[in-house]
Amino acid sequence: MDSFMTIAAVSETSILSDVLSNGGIILWMILFLGFVALAVFLEKLLYLHRVQINTAELVRGLQNTLKKGNMLEAISHCDDTPGPSAQILRSVIMSHEQGDGNPSRAVDEAALGEIPRLESRVSILATIAHICPLLGLFGTVIGMISVFGHLSELGASGINITELSGGIKKALYCTAGGLAVSIPCHLAYSYLFSRIQGIILDMEKAAVEMIHFFEQNKDIPRSGSSK
Repeated sequence: MDSFMTIAAVSETSILSDVLSNGGIILWMILFLGFVALAVFLEKLLYLHRVQINTAELVRGLQNTLKKGNMLEAISHCDDTPGPSAQILRSVIMSHEQGDGNPSRAVDEAALGEIPRLESRVSILATIAHICPLLGLFGTVIGMISVFGHLSELGASGINITELSGGIKKALYCTAGGLAVSIPCHLAYSYLFSRIQGIILDMEKAAVEMIHFFEQNKDIPRSGSSK
């Protein structure tokens, strides 16, 4: 069993080495884009994990604090809480604090700063997912042109089936590499997009709940601070 696994590992290493050595510069470009996509995905995944909080619990905590008349404490709690939902809630509280009769406008202004931050760099994954198959096809076409150019030089009598099939195989490495990078990028983009949409939905729900809270509790005192 160990011997079989060793042979399989050596075979996989040999195939990978063959692909990298014969894929050409196009394949290396595809691999570079794959590493870029991986770095973007991991960075964005960590960021979304950090900013996604229990919004319902945050809203309840702020409402309890506000009912006690601790306006500044509620604002400070929003400042200390990571994520766009906390900043959206802060904008609603500040709107009430400053006597602004249009909290929805404050929410829209805050969202203009928070949503682009959520969506930043995600489009890179979509771009790489679209470009890699085209690069792979481009590399394959160049490889096929080279193969048939070599065969035309040999003439009909010099054509070798083994050489022909080997050349076509090498040309197809680029297409395979492009698809191998593109498919995970599509999946990563879809996953991150769904996470971002979930956070935006939480932001909207939190803003609506807080606006409704102030409409039902108009007697909540202001601190007199315009912080």
